[in-house]
Amino acid sequence: MTARQQWAIVGLAIVLLGGGLAAGTHYMRDDLFPVNVGSRAPDFRAKVLGRDRYKTLADYKGQVVLLNIWATWCEPCRVEIPSLERLEKEYGAKGLKLVAVSIDDYVSEDSIRSFANNFGVTFEVLHDPTHAIERQYQATGYPETFVIGPEGTIRKKWIGPDDWTSMGNRALVAQLLGLETPRPVYEVTDDRPPDSLRAVPSRSPPSPR
Repeated sequence: MTARQQWAIVGLAIVLLGGGLAAGTHYMRDDLFPVNVGSRAPDFRAKVLGRDRYKTLADYKGQVVLLNIWATWCEPCRVEIPSLERLEKEYGAKGLKLVAVSIDDYVSEDSIRSFANNFGVTFEVLHDPTHAIERQYQATGYPETFVIGPEGTIRKKWIGPDDWTSMGNRALVAQLLGLETPRPVYEVTDDRPPDSLRAVPSRSPPSPR
């Protein structure tokens, strides 16, 4: 065997090895690069409702983002929407970008917009009927939410509905925005004097099926 033939064999082995590593990385990427707290938030691409325009994570560069993956037919998503809207009302004007990406694939954009309007949603709603965002964020159910810091790192990952007006969630958002720690939420009760207040207890929403 000549030296030239030997180098050809070595080159072929390197190509095969590289191809095997590339294939292994592709099929095992979820295990090799899990999307978790502390990891870099993956990019995504979703359509602006009613417009021939798409947004990506780069559109929110340097901002605090709460990314919510949901669907109109998802009952736990409906349970969660009111607390997301309250969080938007408290921190939207202070810098929080609350972005809800619908993965509905058999529902029109008009239907998604009507659904959101019926719930009084004022935060941004995008649409990804390809479900690509699910794969990019390795979502395992609906809703699934990611709080992303201004540097692009995932600070919280939550599977299922959550109470986004809880002290812990509000404190996290306030910290990322560089704001003071919020005070507990209070409500006036009917069976006590008007000036008597109590903390609203956290209510556990139903678990996704």
